[in-house]
Amino acid sequence: MPEHPAEPNDPADSHLIEHKVHSQELLHGHFLHAFRDTVRLPDGREASREYVRHPGAVMIIAQLDDGRLVLERQYRYPVQAVMLEFPAGKLDAGEQPLACAQRELREETGYSAASWAHAGVMHPVISYSTEFIDIWFARDLTLGARKLDAGEFLDVFTAAPVELLQWCRDGRVTDGKTLTGALWLQNVLSGAWTLDWQTAAHWASGR
Repeated sequence: MPEHPAEPNDPADSHLIEHKVHSQELLHGHFLHAFRDTVRLPDGREASREYVRHPGAVMIIAQLDDGRLVLERQYRYPVQAVMLEFPAGKLDAGEQPLACAQRELREETGYSAASWAHAGVMHPVISYSTEFIDIWFARDLTLGARKLDAGEFLDVFTAAPVELLQWCRDGRVTDGKTLTGALWLQNVLSGAWTLDWQTAAHWASGR
């Protein structure tokens, strides 16, 4: 299972760390892989932890030459609502995050990007999943044909950054990854945070 590299635990945090004693598989579905682990707590007692293993995902903050953002509207069955989101998608087995970002942007929106910048990583549901989302910025876009997966239905539209930030403020955007993307976007546009823009080929060669 690919996992985003994490910083090693600080020895000073040993009083917080839990250690796996036993693991039981609960579900191995098409998408979800769920487990119940028995862990030893820092005080020596045991407890149960249920969680979902996830291969990881990417999110793309794609900006047109005029500054407008490429966004999506997609129905999300678990919350029974159409959500406003940045383009995103799950990593295929063995797939590198940038390759996934390129593929998902092209398939879902039709756009390809000549320039990419890696922003960071987020863990959206740390209490019950191993999922991480790699955050990428994309620019110098060219539009081609979309190639949605079977059973995938979504609308693609563009909006100015100020519109997206207002939707976050008003509660129209509640998707966690998109809210995190908006935080990155706001700080990049203000100059508070900087990005290392490179071609896809540069990133693929190992930065």
